[in-house]
Amino acid sequence: MLFSVISTILGVAIFLFIFWNKQREDYPSGEIFSTSFYILLGIGLGAILSRQFFPSWWFWTSLAGLGVGLSLGLLRYRFRFFETFESLVIGILPWVALFYLSDSIASSSIFSFVAFVVVVALMALYHFLDRHYKSFSWYRSGRIGFSGLTVAGLFFLIRAAVASFFPFVLSFVVSVEAILSGIAAFILFLLTFNLARQET
Repeated sequence: MLFSVISTILGVAIFLFIFWNKQREDYPSGEIFSTSFYILLGIGLGAILSRQFFPSWWFWTSLAGLGVGLSLGLLRYRFRFFETFESLVIGILPWVALFYLSDSIASSSIFSFVAFVVVVALMALYHFLDRHYKSFSWYRSGRIGFSGLTVAGLFFLIRAAVASFFPFVLSFVVSVEAILSGIAAFILFLLTFNLARQET
């Protein structure tokens, strides 16, 4: 329990720093942190709603809350979507990794530890893509957003694949997890494709 609390606090702190640091040259710090607050509030309300009414859906209700919070920030401060989404992805991944690590220690779960390793690998992939994506000849637009969309798409694609064979894994909604994650992956990869085709 203590490790879970510590990992959550550390995860939130890392998220706030990365989300701010990635956007501080483009937007006022106050607006960035306000958007961060909306996102965190949305995640928290989604988690509370799930706990009260449908516990097995906590991942998706928290994700929905995150989406609502992000949308509020985008609309209120007119942030650019792709840049902000990318900051969100790389900011939230360390928190997700710490969550899985915490659960692997608390429950001695090999699946949570594997999930932790996968998320860390996705973080490494993000940094690789972020450094080299402009050199990809097929990525014509060269616009920011490719790394975040690709990594997020892979995250949900992996969830869909794992859910097809190991539906009992933590945070999975057994009956529809593969479908929901597959749809999310498809949308993210479609956004990536459209972004690549845009003119600079």
